[in-house]
Amino acid sequence: MANETAIQAIEQMLNSVLAEEPEYFPVSVRIKPTNNIKVFIDGDNGITIEKCVRFNRALYKLIEESGMYPEGEFSLEVSSPGIDEPLKLHRQYTRNIGRDVEISFTDGTKKEGKLLSVAEADLIIEHTEGKGKKAVTQQLVVPFSNIQSTIVQIKF
Repeated sequence: MANETAIQAIEQMLNSVLAEEPEYFPVSVRIKPTNNIKVFIDGDNGITIEKCVRFNRALYKLIEESGMYPEGEFSLEVSSPGIDEPLKLHRQYTRNIGRDVEISFTDGTKKEGKLLSVAEADLIIEHTEGKGKKAVTQQLVVPFSNIQSTIVQIKF
């Protein structure tokens, strides 16, 4: 089975597993050449390890029953996207309002700031230019079409 077709089939199974709990949503599905299936799920309020385990068991059963891998030669990992994974979905942006993000733009530049709000076509970040007394805090509207990737910044 071609990888694209397999991914689509697994996405459909995943959607049926998640259908009863609409606060959880699929982020991405990847399949490595060794038939190692990696599924990333998130939730509007985050996701627990227990939920990942439950979704893993349900999805594993569906993949097994589908006969996609006749010899059962596949492995499945279900997790939330790591903190280093870029935000992909609108729902992930919404969930991260108030956090610091680094946006890489399609023109190759980057900007760091606090994610203030998320609309249909754009988002607003607050960023500070300059240091000390010369520091100026501005709000910047960023159209999603100008964003290459956005990564949440963890500050300690």
